[in-house]
Amino acid sequence: MNIGHHALANNLFVAPMAGVTDRPFRQLCKKLGAGYAVSEMVTSRPDLRDSLKTSRRANHDGEVEPVAVQIAGTDAQMMAQAAAYNIDRGAQIIDINMGCPAKKVCNKWAGSALMQDEPLALQIVEAVVAACAPHNVPVTLKMRTGWSSSHKNALVLARAFESAGVQMITVHGRTREQGYKGLAEYDTVAAVKAAIRIPVVANGDINTPEKARDVLAFTGADAVMIGRAAQGRPWIFRELAHFLATGTVLAPPLVAEVRRLLLDHLLDHYTLYGEVTGVRTARKHIGWYVRGLPEGEAFRAQMNLLDSCEAQLAAVGQFFDGLGDRMDRMPAGMGGEEDGLEPVVNNDNNKERTAA
Repeated sequence: MNIGHHALANNLFVAPMAGVTDRPFRQLCKKLGAGYAVSEMVTSRPDLRDSLKTSRRANHDGEVEPVAVQIAGTDAQMMAQAAAYNIDRGAQIIDINMGCPAKKVCNKWAGSALMQDEPLALQIVEAVVAACAPHNVPVTLKMRTGWSSSHKNALVLARAFESAGVQMITVHGRTREQGYKGLAEYDTVAAVKAAIRIPVVANGDINTPEKARDVLAFTGADAVMIGRAAQGRPWIFRELAHFLATGTVLAPPLVAEVRRLLLDHLLDHYTLYGEVTGVRTARKHIGWYVRGLPEGEAFRAQMNLLDSCEAQLAAVGQFFDGLGDRMDRMPAGMGGEEDGLEPVVNNDNNKERTAA
């Protein structure tokens, strides 16, 4: 599969999630079988470009190409400038956020709120495409099925965006009104795929290899995008790749491998965030890894009291050593955000809702 002139390793994508898909997490998912990953959304506001949070979100050091950056905003010219700014700093694909349902985003008419204003949404797309064209940088877009059940306009917008030059569209099978509640529907995804010629990506509630197979078959989509199911379970991408290639289920990872993966993930995480912020923001990742494991909740409560990298690393190592004494492999399907829950994560002292 290609996005513009960029050839991808496969059609298994990591969804952009605020406070989650930073560079260490994206690199880990790519290492474990994801063919493509999009950064967590970066604001288009120029006054925030030099903030510590934005600089961390725009960190692509050593990242496997192509480097994709998602931008969010409501002003067409500002969004165009943000695209150019991120291209100058290494972005090879620009993704426009029209899918985030978070109130803090939608109240400013960004994210999925843009789907209520079709002329403005198209104006933004045209401006971003024009800014990216001289650099030969493809523009992609992520959206929902619509604002509400009575206002599903993904199909109309997809046609307009394709005509404006967007080269791939991801559709999350929920309206903004749903947030992350209820079940994702794929009829709209299938309708969008049938109506346009550019690649279409299906997103929402894809949390098992069998579900990925069924969604691809039902929608005809070119790829699937995984969000919450990869939290604490980044190896889901190799599980999906193995199943789609062979039709057989891959054995869960060894406990010893997960121990090593998590410790390496934490070290990379600390390098990006520093000790104080790194220890605090790593807690959510550790919590996802141990979700549902024997004594996992008790360990999570104790781990959340630790305030140094060394103590956190030691505690994680000891927990998985003890788990390894009980079992060789992780229980099947463990890890990942529980289906149907809207996750809330801490990020630099702010509460942010993920946008997957």
